[in-house]
Amino acid sequence: MKKLLLFLVCGMLWVSSLKAQQTQYMVFEFVKVENDQLFDYIEFKDLMEKVYRQALNDKRIKGWDFWSLQSGGDHADFQYIMVTYYNDPVQMMNGLDEQSMIEYTKIAYPHLNSIQVGKLFQESLSMRDMPMRLYMKEISETNDSFQMKPGVLASFDLMKAREGNFEAYEEAETQTFKPIHQRFVDQGLMGHWSLLRTALPLGSEAKSTHLTMNVYKDYMQFFNAQSYEDMNQTEAQREAVNEGLNSRDQKWVYLATLENVVR
Repeated sequence: MKKLLLFLVCGMLWVSSLKAQQTQYMVFEFVKVENDQLFDYIEFKDLMEKVYRQALNDKRIKGWDFWSLQSGGDHADFQYIMVTYYNDPVQMMNGLDEQSMIEYTKIAYPHLNSIQVGKLFQESLSMRDMPMRLYMKEISETNDSFQMKPGVLASFDLMKAREGNFEAYEEAETQTFKPIHQRFVDQGLMGHWSLLRTALPLGSEAKSTHLTMNVYKDYMQFFNAQSYEDMNQTEAQREAVNEGLNSRDQKWVYLATLENVVR
């Protein structure tokens, strides 16, 4: 009996550890580039892909995405979103320091000397501004095998749970909206969905508390999903959806196309 109990406890700890390892931590960097530097920045993102691939090889990150914005909210002057994936919150908060980025640039561009690498790196920093950075923890996602690749479309929905409704909002997303998105995935109307909770910034003045990622393989799938209407939805389900919508304020919706990806 004791051996059985020990086996069950060890099994539960193993499952809990496995879930912790699978949890994704992500940093969203909203990038603003002046119009006269957009062409140079297109070259810069290709440089960044090579640099972040070196960081992935060194197990400093889990992945990296570069998204081009098609539309936005109040901050319509953002042109890009960079998303960096990490295995744990410590890695996420430490991030990649400037010296590490320079070293990875040297590896990615072995034909450049130290002075050239330093100049290239400083020029890349001067052409961009990142007025908003969000540190996020993924807390729920659909069951799918979707593969991120250039050309994929996504909407990033920034949400703020209404005061006193934080838990109610998360419950609505996981218990009401997630099954709807899962049906979309199963029916070929969506590629992937995930719910993320903001780790930083925190407090009542924070502009958002959560973010949902709605990912589609292309515009055809995206527009098919927008026009779909579930005629079999019950009155109780519709009521649950309305309660969920009332538990949060949808701050902004950013529609973006994936241009570069590192996995």
